[in-house]
Amino acid sequence: MSSTDSFPLHHTVTAIVVSHDGTRWLRETLDALFGQTRPVDRIVGADNGSRDGSAALLKEVLGPQAVLTLPRSTGFGEAVAEVLDRLDPAGGREWIWLLHDDCAPDERALETLLHAADADPEAAVLGPKLRDWLDRRVLLEVGVTVDRTGRRDTGLEPREYDQGQYDGVRDVLSVSTAGMLIRRDVWEEVGGLDPFLAIFRDDLDLCWRVRSAGYRVRNVTRAIAWHAEAAHRRRRRITVSGDHPRRLDRRNGIFVVLANLPFWPMARALLRNAAGSSFRALLFLLAKQPANALDEIVALGSVLAHPVRMIRARRARARGRKENHLAVRRLLTPPGTGYRRLADRVQSYLAGSGFVESTGRHHAVGPADEGDELLADGTGNAGVLWRVLHNPGTVLFLVLLVITLVVERGLVGGSRLGGGALVPVIGGAGDLWTLYTEGNPRTGLGGDGWAPPYVAVLAVLSTVLFGKTWLAVSVLLLGCVPLAGATAYAATRSLVRGRWTRVWFASSYALLPVATGAVAAGRLGTAVVFVLLPVYAALAVTVFTGEGRGARRAAWALGLLLAVGTAFVPLVYPLLLLPGVLAVPILRRRGTGLSTAIVFGVPVALLLPWLAGVVTEPGRLLLEAGLHLPGLADPALPAASLLLLNPGGPGTPPLWATGGLVAVCLAALFVRGSRTVIAIGWGVALSGVLAAVLVSRIPVAPVGGDAAEDTAPAWPGVPLALAALGMSLAAAFAADRIRGFRELRELPGFRAPRRARATRGPGGARRAAALLVAAVAAATPLLAAGLWAATGVTGPISGNVRDVLPPAAVSVSVSRTGERILLLRSGAPGGGLAFTVLRGRTPIIGETDIPSPAGPRDLVGVAAAGLVSGRGGDDARVLAAHGVRLVVVAAPVDPAVSGALDSQPALARVSLSERGGVWRLTQPIAAPAAPQEDPWRARWLWAQALMVSLVAVLAAPGSRAADREVVPQEPPETTRRLAPR
Repeated sequence: MSSTDSFPLHHTVTAIVVSHDGTRWLRETLDALFGQTRPVDRIVGADNGSRDGSAALLKEVLGPQAVLTLPRSTGFGEAVAEVLDRLDPAGGREWIWLLHDDCAPDERALETLLHAADADPEAAVLGPKLRDWLDRRVLLEVGVTVDRTGRRDTGLEPREYDQGQYDGVRDVLSVSTAGMLIRRDVWEEVGGLDPFLAIFRDDLDLCWRVRSAGYRVRNVTRAIAWHAEAAHRRRRRITVSGDHPRRLDRRNGIFVVLANLPFWPMARALLRNAAGSSFRALLFLLAKQPANALDEIVALGSVLAHPVRMIRARRARARGRKENHLAVRRLLTPPGTGYRRLADRVQSYLAGSGFVESTGRHHAVGPADEGDELLADGTGNAGVLWRVLHNPGTVLFLVLLVITLVVERGLVGGSRLGGGALVPVIGGAGDLWTLYTEGNPRTGLGGDGWAPPYVAVLAVLSTVLFGKTWLAVSVLLLGCVPLAGATAYAATRSLVRGRWTRVWFASSYALLPVATGAVAAGRLGTAVVFVLLPVYAALAVTVFTGEGRGARRAAWALGLLLAVGTAFVPLVYPLLLLPGVLAVPILRRRGTGLSTAIVFGVPVALLLPWLAGVVTEPGRLLLEAGLHLPGLADPALPAASLLLLNPGGPGTPPLWATGGLVAVCLAALFVRGSRTVIAIGWGVALSGVLAAVLVSRIPVAPVGGDAAEDTAPAWPGVPLALAALGMSLAAAFAADRIRGFRELRELPGFRAPRRARATRGPGGARRAAALLVAAVAAATPLLAAGLWAATGVTGPISGNVRDVLPPAAVSVSVSRTGERILLLRSGAPGGGLAFTVLRGRTPIIGETDIPSPAGPRDLVGVAAAGLVSGRGGDDARVLAAHGVRLVVVAAPVDPAVSGALDSQPALARVSLSERGGVWRLTQPIAAPAAPQEDPWRARWLWAQALMVSLVAVLAAPGSRAADREVVPQEPPETTRRLAPR
């Protein structure tokens, strides 16, 4: 091949128009073809068995001798090949101009393409800039490339307008056959279009082979054509194959990449396709698009199942493939683009639009849902900086995060987080998985029940966070304020229209005394439920007001999240059960009963048999994850505190801090209209306050504690959080309605209702009252944030909790595995000592919530009391019989206690310091009996895992578009007007 010519050759152009059921576009295509400023030398038509009159139209315009009629199953490449086989070469340098029946070129398109050919003699393939047939400002292609997995990439954004941003003549990997201009000698040299690729990716394969042969492929943006993409958009039936267009496109994409790459890049691409297709199929299944998942797997399988065909294809493309690969590689999609595409698909999934192709498809899209500010802006730009600066929800989250970091700076980065209700956080994800899955947890006196399911939730989150349990706990507990703000803002997007009203609601909710008190007291369970409550409210609205699959999907999601909340705080289930059951006969909507059964049946199914143990001990319904200690709740909580949404205890602000919020919520009762919604909000609030009154007055014993001596009042944080949520939602809805009414009054011709006009009267007092309420509302979250920042975290939680075991006890216990430690510490009711039995280490999260056998616990308790009192007898023998090797007294050590233990002949002091005292039993101890394994436990855990997976799939957001492409509707042919070109 000569790369340059000594003198310019005369160009002759043969245009080949291939039609297939395209009458509605063909007339305009032919008119555009005959209207070229540089006339075409020869025009030939090929009709692939059209049934709509396309063949007759071709013959009418071109003449019967210039039209070739072919079977209906003929592909585009075969039709072109049949025409060229019957057409003798023309003189000069002949160019073949390929046109689809739905592609209308601009009048100067051919002239511009030939001018570019004269400027670059090495160019063998030239293509125009393609715009959309209907919206003629929208770009479709300015050249096409592909990544190593066969994904088509145009480099354009969806519905990107042509503003000249890509103008120029540029090297590309491929151009579309719609308007492609190719030299006939090059066509014959590379073999033309592959007949195996009857539709989709045939242009990519041809241009790749042209590139490998050493020629150039260029896109000329001054040449314009309008393309309807009828086959790709499924505007007409595809008859060349019975497979779905998506499956054909995916199969051909994989085939083209594997056939044209050199061996080692091909091998890497094969592995990448195998892994990527499997992963994408899984994502499609999660998005409830099984047809897409099947297409993904079948497409890859159809390529791998025919190795002989692949070998022949690679052999036919061997010439120049390796030598010119460097030039081709520079035109392939950069590797990082694949990760961006995956992120876009995950974002689409979270937005509820399912996993869809985000690159290379430029069909019209529907309007973005209102309220999706966290995912995209109003112009289609999804830039991170834009979202941060223009999204109130994101700004709110960042502000709350900064406030949290300032207030909790003493807790972040410490050696060990713990204190209050939070067990010192030690161990990793593996320890949590072991605790949850083993049949007999290695707690002090052995387990007499199942590990709480919240251990599995923490294990999953810890696994995601690189096995760091402390990081998972820090995110959930220390980050509950910004997380609650984010969930409250996002959850109200379908309930409240005003963004700033949602910001007020979310900030007021996130800074409630319940949140600050939960952080200060180390209440991990309350923190998790506090974050989930707004999500519960949003899903409940969808369950009781939605239709069809959307309501059912929301029911599964609410059931799954309710199971998570119940695992941390069992009280959540009965709190939501009563209003949920009452809503069914009140609303009387079809399908509501089944959805409600799903919501409250899922937690029962997932949390068995642990939930059964909770029900048999009703007091455990009032407990939550972690320790239940006397000093964490106010035993004489006044009624005013409950009415002002303050649960009392460490870390809560003064009572007057929430007075403004309650006043604003009360003012919502005076807003006319939509009384039902406000009444529902206040009904939820009153039920929460009543539940808080009952909870705060009931003394509860901790798990494994003595019902007479270890009782302490329950903390009413969760019921008050529910009450505050109902109040705040009612106030936000009322404020949003006032805002909407004012916007409506500004419309021309609006006339207020008679009742509103009659009660309007002098507006000064009303306006002043409204301004006062607005000022109080705006000041409420600011006051709460200021008080929290000023006081800081003053509760028992600490970021540097010391080990409860002195170093001497640890050094002795690590050498004697399986032996137990009796830990005595102050803080029991009545000023006595409380005891805990350990197995050589500090307990991990969840172990303290597993009941121990009542008999051994009572015997050890009596023996511990006897040792401390110095009565002697068989107390040491009882401890030895239960495997206790060491007696440890936590600091500070009372001299009377140390003297009583020193007087015991069966005890020998190991150490006594400010860190605590350690005594060792001198007599032989009995080895703990090996517990019996439950053969059904492992089976139930597998069943539980399967149920969780099934519910997660049923709850996952599906495709809103039901996999249908949204395209502009074509107007009737008699009324359609085309934009001027």
